[in-house]
Amino acid sequence: MKDFRNTEYLKSGNNRQRKAYTELNELKIFESLKKYNPILAGTVPIEIDLPESDLDIICECENHPEFSKVISELFLGKTDFNIDTYDWNGTESTIAKFKTTEFEIEIFGQNIPTEKQNAYRHMIVEYKILNQKGAEFKSEIVKLKSEGLKTELAFAKLLGLNGNAYEELLKIKI
Repeated sequence: MKDFRNTEYLKSGNNRQRKAYTELNELKIFESLKKYNPILAGTVPIEIDLPESDLDIICECENHPEFSKVISELFLGKTDFNIDTYDWNGTESTIAKFKTTEFEIEIFGQNIPTEKQNAYRHMIVEYKILNQKGAEFKSEIVKLKSEGLKTELAFAKLLGLNGNAYEELLKIKI
């Protein structure tokens, strides 16, 4: 399986992945946020992104005011920069967003190890499903997403999952 903790895989990926690699390195995001164990999660790493898909960088942070200060110092001057801390599904979370020439970037911090955060866990399950189901399934996911379905909902629909798609996906063992 790919090591999603290291963005080197993006260098040899598809066109958007290579652009993401360049953009992230120019911004020095992973280098600057190293103490927060950043991981690029979401649809770009597993190649089911749409042209408007953002880059989701998840981080582990215990101290939200400190994390907010670091993020603000690094990216305050970026286009449409916004940062806020609030309760996300019962967990204190800090979310920063800004735009670059190629992408919208979202940096998401919680006091949960990055590999245990739902964004990462969903991506890993989705990656395994895509590898198991093949190219046609992957094309159907992208088609459903382009029609407006969120990623987890597209997977749930094609897999016939009932209930909360976000929870049901995490129950799948592959």
